[in-house]
Amino acid sequence: MVDVKGKWALVTGASRGIGRLAAVFLAQRGCNIIAQGRTKEHSADLVEELKAMGVSACAVAAELSDAESVAGMLEEIDRAGMDVDIILNNAGMQVAYRTEYLKTPAVDYADSFAINTIAPMMICYHFLPKMLEKGFGRIVNTTSGISLEPEQAGYSASKAALNKVTVDLGSKLQGTNVMINLTDPGWCRTDLGGPHAPNDPKSALPGVVVGAFVDDRRSGRFFNAGLFYNMTLEEAVAKAESMESPY
Repeated sequence: MVDVKGKWALVTGASRGIGRLAAVFLAQRGCNIIAQGRTKEHSADLVEELKAMGVSACAVAAELSDAESVAGMLEEIDRAGMDVDIILNNAGMQVAYRTEYLKTPAVDYADSFAINTIAPMMICYHFLPKMLEKGFGRIVNTTSGISLEPEQAGYSASKAALNKVTVDLGSKLQGTNVMINLTDPGWCRTDLGGPHAPNDPKSALPGVVVGAFVDDRRSGRFFNAGLFYNMTLEEAVAKAESMESPY
């Protein structure tokens, strides 16, 4: 199992919900955190909480729907000299629930893909060369198990695309100590999931972060957080490493 103490993790959507829980989980194990939010102010209290735990932490800002904003955030991280070892691409957006799904507008797809597919992959592409050069990296892309719901076509299509590019990219990393995998937190009571979702956000742990700790040089797997509920981290890692890659 990977020891994350002293490593740097970039967590998108860290200011609240599952992203915040994941950032705290990593920090409790000594990992330094770069917390992305739409503004730095959104993550300010989280950064103070993490620093009080004895790790280094900072906030970065980006509007993930804006490619130039994402690029600016990545440049800021580089200028600060923070060497990103772990990426949790947690942030996402569900644009609408279209009861009249045959009237789904094109903008649903454009907005969903910008945030749920393009932004996380631009982040991956930026840091992967550095991870490969130093011989270590862990990327976890957050997807969704949603299916058979044309009412959420833009969202589900963008997550399906993220699945595809993650698995395809993972085939090139297989056997290296730079690993990329997927996680599905399940339907949780967050701003995205809504107040009537069946699951507490805490139920997503340790499943949403297990991909940061696996150490078997295999990529492209789908870690459904529900399968790891109530497990210790050690148990979760053992289970995750027993799961086969798609190659």
